Amino acid sequence: MSVEDLAVAVDEVPLVDHHVHGALRGEVDRAGLELHLTESDRPVPGWMTQFDSQLGFAVRRWCAPVLGLPPHADAADYVARREELGAAEVTRRLLAASGVEHFLVETGYKGDSILSPAEMASASGARADEIVRLEAVLEDLAHDGVGAAELPGRFPEVLAERTVDAVGLKSIVAYRFGFDFDPERPSRAEVVAAADRWLRAGGRVDDPVLLRFLLWTGVDRGLPLQLHAGYGDPDIELHRCDPLLLTRFIKLVEPHGVDLLLLHCYPYHRNAGYLAQAFPHVHFDVGLAVNHTGARSAAVVAESLELAPFAKVLFSSDAWGPPELHHLGALLWRRAMRTALGERVAADDWSTSDAVRVARMVGRDNARRVYRLEQR
Repeated sequence: MSVEDLAVAVDEVPLVDHHVHGALRGEVDRAGLELHLTESDRPVPGWMTQFDSQLGFAVRRWCAPVLGLPPHADAADYVARREELGAAEVTRRLLAASGVEHFLVETGYKGDSILSPAEMASASGARADEIVRLEAVLEDLAHDGVGAAELPGRFPEVLAERTVDAVGLKSIVAYRFGFDFDPERPSRAEVVAAADRWLRAGGRVDDPVLLRFLLWTGVDRGLPLQLHAGYGDPDIELHRCDPLLLTRFIKLVEPHGVDLLLLHCYPYHRNAGYLAQAFPHVHFDVGLAVNHTGARSAAVVAESLELAPFAKVLFSSDAWGPPELHHLGALLWRRAMRTALGERVAADDWSTSDAVRVARMVGRDNARRVYRLEQR
């Protein structure tokens, strides 16, 4: 096998996108589309455009041909073509072109605005299963009128009901507090007191005691647990999202036999690689960073393969909203893997067959093992 054979093999891997959200349900104008081309939640200043970014250039280069436009189409022409085709057709084309065979869809953020797992499966022709967000389940329970005293017992019951068909869990403790939390399991008395404060105040759950309670209840549930790490929107304080801050929690979880999956991790992806090497139950990806670094994503993907065993690295897109993000997450990852692995083969550091095997592990096989998808 040659480097050319490697490129073909990487392009043919049927991907498992192990952390993704649904595509937008409805139409989106240019301003709305641009808001989805950044992790910032601030309005795009009138003197600039998000199309002038690594992600914006990637959309014009790689998504335009899928919609019947030439590569590097003008942004205005691209938006006009989207409107001409309509949201459903744009979604169908871009999801189908991604080469993803299985989406693991996290449903905890603005679920009414995006396609459900079943709708993602219908639009793409791929399989789709659900990842359940812990914080969303607790907030739904609060809306149903649970009392503070009954919350510690009721939440595990509701979580079990809510995850009967789910393949994994997710926490956004990085957004709501940060990773510099007390890693120990809180006592029932602590949870009741924190729940009383939170239920009286209302709003989203951001109390560190309750967040710890959610994490440990998730561990008890036994499903793989995803944790957003590193880069995200301005709601986070990035210096508190370094996965190394989770080290004590990781050690405490290890005897429970639950897999932890560190999502995205940029710019701390090398730290995540260390944790994945050091602890058998830790895995990671660089999903969100792949889209947003665009043409530079090959460097990020290569760095993710420096230290961690290859069985501990997974593919994800973290796409939410425009199906361009679902398509580019897969396309840019394939390009990055072709480059990173091709360099190793060309230098005779690796055999081509080993490089192909690594691409299949990261793109598909590791996720199937961790989430026990072969049993479904």
